[in-house]
Amino acid sequence: MAKVAVILAGCGVYDGAEINEAVLTLLHLAKAGAQVQCFAPDQNQYHTINHMTGEAMPETRNVMVEASRITRGDIQPLTALNADDFDALIVPGGFGAAKNLCDFALKGTEATINNAMFDACAQFAKAAKPAGYMCIAPAMIPMVYGSDAKVLVTIGNDADTAAAITQLGSVHVDCAVDDIVIDEAHKVVTTPAYMLASNLVEADAGISKLVAATLALI
Repeated sequence: MAKVAVILAGCGVYDGAEINEAVLTLLHLAKAGAQVQCFAPDQNQYHTINHMTGEAMPETRNVMVEASRITRGDIQPLTALNADDFDALIVPGGFGAAKNLCDFALKGTEATINNAMFDACAQFAKAAKPAGYMCIAPAMIPMVYGSDAKVLVTIGNDADTAAAITQLGSVHVDCAVDDIVIDEAHKVVTTPAYMLASNLVEADAGISKLVAATLALI
């Protein structure tokens, strides 16, 4: 039975993990018979967004507490993640991935990655264990693997975002919503998900392939 770590950035597309991406990931992992543990940083999220209006709210929320809404309370702090205990890693997207796990949404090509996020993901990279990143989460790959690695990634086909990721050090590959990009050398799988998807079915098409491909690389 494959053991997979899933890192969540909170709960909600605009300020946390994209809920549909997270749930579809967990669903396909469960269908594949994988043993899953979810993790999230025990920190305040960058901000809180009213998802009906898109406006910021004057309150502070904890990323791990918010992520526990998706996992029905089964969540561990990101600092507890040890790659030795797992066969693979998957990181769903949502703007929280680019605000709470790193600051790509705020600083673009000057972005840096959260220390706990780097420590966790770099363990999988150094151990040559497979990892899947979706939606905007692939922006973190050059920060994890290093700019010299030139890891093949995709966020779909948004030119500005692709250019920023290329400047950070990855090699961007345009990709359809229902497809994936696999960097065999680094065992990294990426898919656009809601960077391109306009509905749940479209998002599911790529996510199901990403989960299957990540597990196949174990």
